[in-house]
Amino acid sequence: MSGWLGAAASFLGMWVVMMVAMMLPSLVPTLRRYHQAGLGWLTALVGVGYFVVWTLFGMAAYPLVVALPRTVPIAVGVVVLLAGFLQFTAWKARHLACCREAGRGQVSADAGTAWRHGLRLGLHCAKCNVGLMAILLGLGIMDVRAMAVVAAAITVERLAPAPASNRVARATGAVALGAGLFLIARAAGLG
Repeated sequence: MSGWLGAAASFLGMWVVMMVAMMLPSLVPTLRRYHQAGLGWLTALVGVGYFVVWTLFGMAAYPLVVALPRTVPIAVGVVVLLAGFLQFTAWKARHLACCREAGRGQVSADAGTAWRHGLRLGLHCAKCNVGLMAILLGLGIMDVRAMAVVAAAITVERLAPAPASNRVARATGAVALGAGLFLIARAAGLG
């Protein structure tokens, strides 16, 4: 494989490994419930469904990674700023609540239900974290520090009780707003 297709396949492979490393901590409680119910292979099926959604997210993100090169620093600042604003919206709060609720959904011994549970949880989680993933894509997905910060924010948001998780989302948004303004000012030669 060479050219664009080879680069896309390489990106997708790296993306999947990165998503497993980043998102597994927030998925563990759901997988633990399946495992404790003695549903070993269905535990894996929930996880695979969840990561299929994140793989599709990566496929959709790849053209953006190509289109938003690091040579346009002001665009990165704008992406971080917009992601910060998103953290304060009712949309974010609604999808965060859905993500938490889907993670606590009923454990089922039916393969189809387990698969759909993983897909539903992955979809809610992807919607909930689209802004944080945009930050990661803008800053560079190979930046281990950015990846660790985003993974920690996602995990705390998802696993904290409802009122605290919304406060964490807003605090993360405030940090992103500040970082976005800083990046824009620096790109404009003001910082």
